[in-house]
Amino acid sequence: MSTNSESEGTTEQTVNEYFSKPNRLDFKQSSNQRTQESRTPIILSPSELDSLRVGRRERTFSFTKNVTKAEPVLRTAQRTIYTAGRPPWYDTTGQSQECFIIGVCGGSASGKTTVAKKIIEALDVPWVTLLSMDSFYKILNEEQHEMAHNNEYNFDHPDAFDFDLLIETLRKLKEGKRVEVPIYNFVTHSREKFTKTMYGANVIICEGILIFANQKLVDMMDMKLFIETDSDIRLARRLKRDTVDRGRDLEGVIKQYQQFVKPMFDFYIQPSMVHADLIVPRGGENKVAINLIVQHVHTQLQTKGFQFRSKLVKVYSNQPLPTSLKTLPKTTQIKGMHTIIRDKDITRDEFIFYSKRLMRLLIEFSLSHLPFKDINVETTQNAEFTGKAMNCHKVCGVSILRAGETMEQALCDVLKDVRIGKILIQTNPNTNEPELYYLRLPKDIKDYQIILMDATVASGAAAMMAIRILLDHEVPEENIMLCSLLMAVSGIHTIAYAFPKVLMITTEVDPEVNDKFYILPGIGNYGDRYYGTENYD
Repeated sequence: MSTNSESEGTTEQTVNEYFSKPNRLDFKQSSNQRTQESRTPIILSPSELDSLRVGRRERTFSFTKNVTKAEPVLRTAQRTIYTAGRPPWYDTTGQSQECFIIGVCGGSASGKTTVAKKIIEALDVPWVTLLSMDSFYKILNEEQHEMAHNNEYNFDHPDAFDFDLLIETLRKLKEGKRVEVPIYNFVTHSREKFTKTMYGANVIICEGILIFANQKLVDMMDMKLFIETDSDIRLARRLKRDTVDRGRDLEGVIKQYQQFVKPMFDFYIQPSMVHADLIVPRGGENKVAINLIVQHVHTQLQTKGFQFRSKLVKVYSNQPLPTSLKTLPKTTQIKGMHTIIRDKDITRDEFIFYSKRLMRLLIEFSLSHLPFKDINVETTQNAEFTGKAMNCHKVCGVSILRAGETMEQALCDVLKDVRIGKILIQTNPNTNEPELYYLRLPKDIKDYQIILMDATVASGAAAMMAIRILLDHEVPEENIMLCSLLMAVSGIHTIAYAFPKVLMITTEVDPEVNDKFYILPGIGNYGDRYYGTENYD
């Protein structure tokens, strides 16, 4: 069996990412089949992760340390810790707040991954991404493959890594965007055909043997750690890992270590220690160092802050409505239906019936703002007619659950081949801030015209989060259309200021939002009224 000298073959895991369960959703299924079962965070062992790595792409999985926590937020004397949905990762203008990046460097088998996992556990912050440099080994040609098979290829030299791809991936993660991370096969010395989907987070930990060997990488990091472990311990760990876990022979492992691993450590890795802000002896066993690291990260996160929703309802007051707002033409019929659904005494059946009528009119009006082109057709009387045809072939409706899901049927009724995506955003009852719990979008979402659906837009916080998600998936801002039955002036200004190219379409505009973020005069809690889940106590 051949041996090689790659560093720790770790599995990158994204902690509490956008996905909470890797169930496949068919976006082209008929509307009456589009049901979505609830999902809760799950814990997967490494073996279970391996068993799920089939198909073209590998998805990342949600991980939470305590699934049974009742409180969605924990408050201590020094900080606020979120334990449920992802809080906003952007400011009041919709711009992403850069996350905190920790670089963990050290020799092969020094315990870098162990330290990273200890930090994640001690942080108790739900949005942490762990990125391993091992994923970015270069693709080998035929000659290099033969050298690797004969233990003659140097996997510990900087030239063995694709630094350009690593830097670009880390840059996108820092901006909160989606990335496709390669998966390296340590047996075949090659990348798998499928990739792993990862997202930015509040904290990103990047670990690898040579992450301090590139100045651009060093400059991107907010905190740099060097794991110092005795060379005998590193060799013992490497021997055990490569012979037991990878099935390699002892002689080949020792040959690689003497010929490449130790010289490269002395020449590249150990000198890079000068870049470290903190040197951690004994790796994951050093609880004092890990506690110091965690305290510093919490301090940095606290300075960013998450509270911004209350600012949104006040910051843009007394300004004219933006030109990006399009309102359904006011008719007596529209006014009559609004009167019915606003009445607190109407039955649920009447509320649903007239809401659906309004939704259909809203969707038809929204589609008229998509790109169209002139087209000539021949009528049954053999006469030519000059008309219009939709000039975009890819349209995706994205509903903000749960109220936005009520608009899906109207969209499916008027667009035969429309695809549907879902984003679950809920308000944290303790902070009144929106939090992201789940999403499922088409892989090629960036190529679509998006109709973003929410029943009401009050402060604009949930809509802003949904738009930010779409932008992070590389959807052009001008391709997003926000559709809602009712919008408040504050929410309209929030979206228009943060995303001026997003078109907003509604049937009515109300002037105010109260201290509980309900629109006045408004409709009430639309989801509760539609689904019959109001609390009448």
